Amino acid sequence: MSRSTLIKNAKIVNEGEVREGDVLIESGRIAHVDRHISPKNGDVRIIDAHGMYLIPGLIDDQVHFREPGLTHKAEIQTETRAAVAGGITSYIEQPNTVPQATTVALVEKKYDRAAQVSLANYGFNIGATNNNVEDLLRVDKTRIPGVKIFMGSSTGNMLVDDLKALERIFSEVDNQLITHCEDEETIRKNLAKYKEEYGDDIPMKYHPIIRSAEACHLSSSTAVELAKKHNSRLHVYHISTGIETELFDNSVPLAEKRITSEACIHHLWFNDSQYDEKGSLIKWNPAVKTEADRLKIWEALLNDKIDVIATDHAPHTREEKNNPYTSAPSGGPLVQHALVALMEFVNDGTMTIEKMVEKACHNPAILFKIKERGYIREGYHADLVLVDPARPWTVTDENVLSKCGWSPFEGTTFKARVSHTFVNGHLVYRNGQIDDSVMGERLTYDRD
Repeated sequence: MSRSTLIKNAKIVNEGEVREGDVLIESGRIAHVDRHISPKNGDVRIIDAHGMYLIPGLIDDQVHFREPGLTHKAEIQTETRAAVAGGITSYIEQPNTVPQATTVALVEKKYDRAAQVSLANYGFNIGATNNNVEDLLRVDKTRIPGVKIFMGSSTGNMLVDDLKALERIFSEVDNQLITHCEDEETIRKNLAKYKEEYGDDIPMKYHPIIRSAEACHLSSSTAVELAKKHNSRLHVYHISTGIETELFDNSVPLAEKRITSEACIHHLWFNDSQYDEKGSLIKWNPAVKTEADRLKIWEALLNDKIDVIATDHAPHTREEKNNPYTSAPSGGPLVQHALVALMEFVNDGTMTIEKMVEKACHNPAILFKIKERGYIREGYHADLVLVDPARPWTVTDENVLSKCGWSPFEGTTFKARVSHTFVNGHLVYRNGQIDDSVMGERLTYDRD
């Protein structure tokens, strides 16, 4: 059982407010939240959080932790160490591992592994294919967060490009549908053009032209049309273009939306002017695009057309990233630096800390109907993070915790620092030290 902890004098950020106060953690839960709480006895750990923000643990609804089958890049254990150091206490992992998690049995094997090694709370999506609709219909939606549909840019047999299969999935599968949207035919045509000119060594700056805004919008608009036709519950991952933001609505509260979307850290931070400097280290699918696209994504995030912030954490080795364009994989590590990167936007006035907590903590819990997480509420699981807004530090290879050992933020100095992270009341991270004696828990979902 977790030790009782009393956090005092914190700036508590929760449900649109910042207020000074204390939080008592008992038996892994938030026992009491008040302006002033006195310890009941001497066996309570007291943390003076003066000057620090206390926020709910971030819920990252899109990570790739590479286990099983790709563990030379990352493992659940290594990536959750990085996650809790970055203030992420819960995550939803994707099915494009080896083997691909396209059956309930294979998804459950991932859950079994996470129960042994994951320092954060965990959920695993099941993957759709052109021929596994029957498996998807058997999914218990109270225990598996969603069905991931690659409508472009997939590995193996996970590209779902059969219209009949898509119609069945959108019309028959009663679960949260999640899409990666890029039109494969458009991308192939664009790639062929640049390969003809450059061979395999295409300059990285052409990545957002090959994986173009048109490719993204064509695919995401198709997904939205299918969801509207069948009244599906659809969540579109990693919006990367301004034009896509017009597909989404802000006229009703998130809890009432059927069609939702996500912005990722890299699309909020980087733009295409940085390919010459960063090269493949900022190569993602969908691609980082123009500054105009970045600003439109921010606008949609702040006006609630885009609902959540996530990472799409997807590590590769530096050796793999150093390959020529056509063989350099897309993706990078982000869980350790997501929160402190967002705090830079809080510090410069781009968004408020209340809005950050809404998008990265509250809204993933609402969208996926995650039970008793995502808020600082009495009775909820004590997934909590203390953030010091004024303890600068610089990202180096030596302090990167992801197994790949590098970061697109290398050399960046962040003003804020994660001080303490609690997962289910267990103090898993404290000022650079990780206590890996207690594992996280399986996320569950309050769905009928």
